Formats: sequence, structure tokens, C-alpha cells
Amino acid sequence: MASAKILVVEDDTPTLKLIVRFLQHKSYQLQMASNGLSALAVFDNFQPDLVILDINLPDVLGYEICEQMQLKRDVCILILTCRTQQEDIAEAFRKGADDYITKPFHLEELQWRIQALLKRRRNNSEQVLEQIIFPNLIIDPNRREIIVNDQLLNVTSLEFELIYFLASNSERVWSRAELIEKVWKYSFTGDHRVVDVHIGQIRKKLQAFLSPPLFIQTVRGIGYKFEYFKS
Repeated sequence: MASAKILVVEDDTPTLKLIVRFLQHKSYQLQMASNGLSALAVFDNFQPDLVILDINLPDVLGYEICEQMQLKRDVCILILTCRTQQEDIAEAFRKGADDYITKPFHLEELQWRIQALLKRRRNNSEQVLEQIIFPNLIIDPNRREIIVNDQLLNVTSLEFELIYFLASNSERVWSRAELIEKVWKYSFTGDHRVVDVHIGQIRKKLQAFLSPPLFIQTVRGIGYKFEYFKS
């Protein structure tokens, strides 16, 4: 099996060298960039499986790079930044990030997060799963597509996995902590409201095809549940 390809986008040279040196010993294929413009060029040529992306780049904020990369193709994006405010974390996830680590950070934790993201991606690509079909909703896990009222819903990799998991396990309510464990595939020690951000993004996208956006219901004080209602 070929080793995973990782693009590291970081403008701080010592940090960039530290990450690259560490990951080289883990046998990943690596490319690097120190600004947004070069990151997009490398992204197109290298076709990475995962991107480690700083927000504070010299030419453009990493949020915009994250969004552009996700529009180009489905890729795992791990934000690595000194920004710790909740609004920064929320914005990163709104733009399509899969994970978020704040500086200073431990290299071992970075490796755990990378492994979790790549494992989830690998498992999804290897499994052949059944479609979930309703009269105005199709969730296709093999093509990784969601069709609402005959229109393709543009979602990120993590948004797809979240709605697919809820739809596949609609018999119960899932807490935020459970969704982190089941969808993110690791024990998350940060703010569980990250789930709310992704649910909010899914609902916002559904609004283009459904009014009001259906399917994912909030159960106050507990979490979320998938329920099908015909629009």
C-alpha cells in the first residue's frame, strides 16, 4: 500500500521544518508550502490525501485556502494554528476543515490526529455500502453524494460522514460526545460544540433545496437525531 501524501502549509520556517522532519520518519510522502498561492499550486499537482494548514499565512487567510481546496476535491484538512478563539474554530469548520489543533502542540498528538483522519478516509474508500433512499433524499456512501430533490448537495467529507452516520443510525438520539467518537473516530478533548457548527452548515446547505431544512432534528439537552419528513 502506498504511503499517504501530506501537504504541510506553514509560513513559520522552524515549525514547518519540525513537522516535515517528524513526518518523514513516519514514512509519509510530503510536500510543503509557505503561503496560500503556492499551497494551491502544490495541491493541484501533488493531489494530497491530507493537508496540514495554518490560518495565518502571509498572502491569504488559511480559511479561504481550506474552502478552495475542498471545492476542488474531497480532501482531509487539519488546521494547525495559534488561533484559539471559538469564532476562529467555528470559521475553520464552516470552510470545510476536518480537525483543528492549536499551537503550541505535541507532535505525537498531531500524528494521532493524522492517523485518525487517514483511517476514516481509508475505511470509507474500501467499504461498499448500501444507499439510503427516500422519495426526495438519496445518500450514496460509495459515490459520497447526497441528492436532495434531484439536486446534488455540496458537502465536505466530514459533513457527509456526519449525515450518513445519523441517517444510518436513526433509531436513537446521539449526543455530541458520541458523534465525536463515532464520526471523528477519536476521543475529542475540546469543545463538543464543534458538532453544532457542522450540523449548522449542513442545515444551511439544505435550505437551498428544502424549506425548512429537514432530516436532522435537535433533541434539547441531549444531541441530534435523524428523522425523515417528506417536504
